[in-house]
Amino acid sequence: MMNFDNLHQILANLYQEMLPLCGNMIGIAKGLAGLGALFYVAYRVWQALSRAEPIDVFPLLRPFAIGLCIMFFPTIVLGTINAVMSPIVKGTHSILETQTMDMKDYQQQKDNLEYEARVREGKAWLVDNEAYDQKMDELGMTDTPEIISMWGERLWYDIKMWIRQAIRDFFELLFNASALVIDTIRTFFLVVLAILGPIAFAFSIYDGFQATLTQWLARYISVYLWLPISDLFSSILARIQVLMLQQDVALLQDPNYIPDGSDGIYIVFLIIGIIGYFTIPTVAGWIIQSGGAGSFGSNVNKMGGKAAGLAGGVAGSVAGNVGGRLLGK
Repeated sequence: MMNFDNLHQILANLYQEMLPLCGNMIGIAKGLAGLGALFYVAYRVWQALSRAEPIDVFPLLRPFAIGLCIMFFPTIVLGTINAVMSPIVKGTHSILETQTMDMKDYQQQKDNLEYEARVREGKAWLVDNEAYDQKMDELGMTDTPEIISMWGERLWYDIKMWIRQAIRDFFELLFNASALVIDTIRTFFLVVLAILGPIAFAFSIYDGFQATLTQWLARYISVYLWLPISDLFSSILARIQVLMLQQDVALLQDPNYIPDGSDGIYIVFLIIGIIGYFTIPTVAGWIIQSGGAGSFGSNVNKMGGKAAGLAGGVAGSVAGNVGGRLLGK
């Protein structure tokens, strides 16, 4: 299984490496901003003079303030936003790490209790190769029927476990791929917004384009929030799995309980996670209203619906045709 954490780190490094490219647009943006500032100031001064009104200087400072932001765009604009948003990302990621560590601890405890349950059942050789080899060595030629029975039962158990693990790995791959898709699109959007940000600021000086500045800020912050929202969603799923593992551990502590090894509920939550990841842009839009991003959110939701149909179809097929035949025996 590929290491998805490394891929997410590569995307984070890519964003940092692409940020200096916004400097290439600063020169063009300064030209546009200078021309816009000239028209902006001249129009308002001429309007005040034509009406014999006093000139209000304060509104005329707007293009100069935007010009300063363009000149020092990587520091003043991107640096400030990223510095403010970075603690949010770190906070949500720490929550995710805490839940993930708890989940690993309970999973290890569950595995140990399952092995002990097999020992109580007298079939430790089903899950332990050393116990299986020792059991076989203890049997002689007169125990040939028992040897064949043990070999067949062990083979059937291994086949069932292989199929269950294959189904689990498939949905885990889809789950991790969904998170990677969201992170990749997020990085692409942030890079584009960062590189072309000075141009957006320059156009916001012109009359009729003032909303460009606030829309750029809203979109950048909204897209930036995809990562912390994704971490929170993953934390919720991890917490649900921890509660499920706690329940399984409590059941396995009963001496009369024998586990069936089924991962059906775990797979269901993986499907929920696959669908849920594609709702992250919509949730980010609830936090920060960013005009113009609605069509993308609609497309992402459609993709999530298709992913849900694919995952549900595969799950239903596997559960109905394979799981029913294997798990029922």
